Amino acid sequence: MTEFELHLLNDFQRDFPLVPAPFGVIAGRLGVSEAQVLEMFAQLQTQGAVSRVGAVFKPHSIGASSLAAMAVPAARLEEVAQLISSYTEVNHNYEREHHYNLWFVVAAAEETRLREVLAEIEHRAGYPVLHLPMLEDYHIDLGFDLLQSHQGQRIAAAAVPNPTGRDVLRRSAAAAVPQASETALIGAVQQGLPLVSRPFAEIGAGIGLSESEVIAGLGQLLEQGIIKRMGVVVRHRELGYRANAMVVWDIPDDRVSAQGQCIGKFDFVTLCYRRPRRLPDWRYNLFCMIHGRDRDEVLSHVAQLKDQCGLEGISHEVLFSCRRFKQCGARYVADGVPATGALHSGAGRG
Repeated sequence: MTEFELHLLNDFQRDFPLVPAPFGVIAGRLGVSEAQVLEMFAQLQTQGAVSRVGAVFKPHSIGASSLAAMAVPAARLEEVAQLISSYTEVNHNYEREHHYNLWFVVAAAEETRLREVLAEIEHRAGYPVLHLPMLEDYHIDLGFDLLQSHQGQRIAAAAVPNPTGRDVLRRSAAAAVPQASETALIGAVQQGLPLVSRPFAEIGAGIGLSESEVIAGLGQLLEQGIIKRMGVVVRHRELGYRANAMVVWDIPDDRVSAQGQCIGKFDFVTLCYRRPRRLPDWRYNLFCMIHGRDRDEVLSHVAQLKDQCGLEGISHEVLFSCRRFKQCGARYVADGVPATGALHSGAGRG
């Protein structure tokens, strides 16, 4: 990977310039032309290293989403995975090493539709679905410090100041109901920005908003916390993070928030959240994601969590990913939703 590619992928995963010509601003910071930036982003998307350039929405800030799991016989795994991936509401679908070997995420505009999709999948596949909605989140980011990894460093936030400045504890709240123009804007950006010189103008032309209204609207969604971050969304496997593990813990209910806060502080943890138990089939209530370059690196991080967060003796399992069947941005809004009126200020939003 060239220095240009490395900085393009690393430096703009958040705080994407909300200006009329954002790729020109990026080009100026890197000392190259706008055309080079656009061409390289297009190449990186084609190669799979970049999923999209655009918005990452906070779960439950709009619509509804849930993690789900299914135990599928090996002989039918690919068939069932293909069925699940065929739903536009499914944005992630992975095989993991466990009795529950198929894990997927469903996102929809409303809780009713989410439950319909889960029921349809269960009926069509013929196997029970574990429905595991998020109850509380301690860290959700999925950004990767590629420069740190590129240099072979490993730094825990417990030992040094956290450069991401991330909040550790954020309780999930009821999803807000966006107004019509917000809905149109969310629908227009949920799969990424167009790779053109004036992306916000092109987006606005498609939904009846001016370039300045699109920029202001995205700024409002960021300020309200509906958009978690704006920037480059990378695919970890294509960048060398080939060991991807979901670690699940059986934490006493009166300790789960404190333990989640501790786990969420570590830089190598990309996700940490509380989900319901489903007894007797599923006993675990705290989930975290760790991405590493090999299995030993991930397992060493798990050992570090056990040691520094007081998790010795706590029942847990490490579910390594085997295959990725689907990975894309969540679709909370159907394509082609028309805009009506200006974006509101967000006053009174919970």
